[in-house]
Amino acid sequence: MNSLKIWNVLKIVIAVFMIYAGAQHFIKPSFFMPFVPAFLPFKLAIIYISGAVEIIVGAMLLFKKYAKLGALGILILLILFLPIHIWDVFSSTPAIGSKQAAFIRLPIQFLLIFIVWKVNKSISQNKK
Repeated sequence: MNSLKIWNVLKIVIAVFMIYAGAQHFIKPSFFMPFVPAFLPFKLAIIYISGAVEIIVGAMLLFKKYAKLGALGILILLILFLPIHIWDVFSSTPAIGSKQAAFIRLPIQFLLIFIVWKVNKSISQNKK
């Protein structure tokens, strides 16, 4: 399997993951409440908006015409969410549940950023 096929498969996996994660914002919004920083108002609106954005950018990955924009959107989201995961590592009560989960989640976030960056690059190469 050549590397372009691997990144195409990962593109679909990331798309499905983002759509699923976004849908969860509507199905179980209370799960996401601890992840929204206390200083931000309209927590529920933030959860719903971020869920909708996750669904939209995930779906964009599935359409060739919008895949590059979708990948860029996911990359931006993952980078925007990174401070939350860093904060969780140092928090006495991590939003993700436990210190161990927070320590595991942080490198996963960096891995996801790398994978989406590579998917974005592969989309660019595929258009040439």
